[in-house]
Amino acid sequence: MCAAGDRVYSRAVRRGRVARVDAVAVPCLLDLALLHPDPDDGDWLVPTAPHEVMAGLLRGLHDEVSASQRRMGSAVAAFEWYAGLSGPLRPAQAAEASAIRVLDGLSRIRSALDEATEACTGEVLTIQPGGIRREHELAEGMHRSLALRGRGVRMRDLYTHTARHGQGLLNYLELMGDAVEARTLDEVAEHLVLFDRTVAFIPVDTDRTVVLELRHPALVAYLATVFDRFWRLAAPLSTPLPDTGIQGISPRERSIASLLAEGHQDAVIAERLGISVRTCRAHIARLSETLGAASRSQLGVRIAQVGLAAPMRSAGPVSGARRAPEEADQEEVSGSAGRWRR
Repeated sequence: MCAAGDRVYSRAVRRGRVARVDAVAVPCLLDLALLHPDPDDGDWLVPTAPHEVMAGLLRGLHDEVSASQRRMGSAVAAFEWYAGLSGPLRPAQAAEASAIRVLDGLSRIRSALDEATEACTGEVLTIQPGGIRREHELAEGMHRSLALRGRGVRMRDLYTHTARHGQGLLNYLELMGDAVEARTLDEVAEHLVLFDRTVAFIPVDTDRTVVLELRHPALVAYLATVFDRFWRLAAPLSTPLPDTGIQGISPRERSIASLLAEGHQDAVIAERLGISVRTCRAHIARLSETLGAASRSQLGVRIAQVGLAAPMRSAGPVSGARRAPEEADQEEVSGSAGRWRR
């Protein structure tokens, strides 16, 4: 009952009646039969006795529970009948049923990650899309990372180049020491956590609140191969990014130019590189200025002319590589990847 209704009904119970004008603001009391007109005076309302109200309420609840029990009994009987048609699962069917499990909700996801962490003995591989990692995102799975480090488990993490400019990630790697090796690419695949190359976790939805737990050997092996190939192309976090070889063009702008040449819109480019749309458009404006392009179409032509259409490959340590000040833009966002980090 709302506060106004509680006050009016309580006053009516204490005094035996309440003026009709006082109940104008809470017509629900009449609708619910908690108050009814005084037969001797139409200007007053009298309360229904609380025990009568409770008896009526309990009768309604009893009817609802009885109806639910009948529906449940019918459903159980029906599915027992269907189950009897198929007979017991063969071993191969049982194994296939457990090979892919849908984890709906962060509590189930975290519980499954905790179980996989406890069972892990050798290696954890992760792909972390998005941009700069916020402190709270990195802290969410810290207890798992520390537990793995304590058992001597090797951890390898892949990030986008954008993540290099977040202090939170640098602090995390300093804390973990040699237990974690990190590398970066222009863009990476969707989120992946892979334990001992036997169980993998990948997101189902963009919010990453529904996750698949994969134990099928072929699927897990495929994901491990994807990770290994990304890893070979990635640049160690301890080394600077290779220069673009074009005066005034930063590595970030080289990546954007390559995606522009493929015909992607600003929002898609921003998502793939882990930056905000605003930052992406600022880079495109600088590209246009540097290349002397007066329009978007002319920019595409100039990108092809100067050789920026091909994606930039990481080439290991490069001396003199520069970091453009704009690449440390703290407005870049990382989405919700931290919700189920490792």
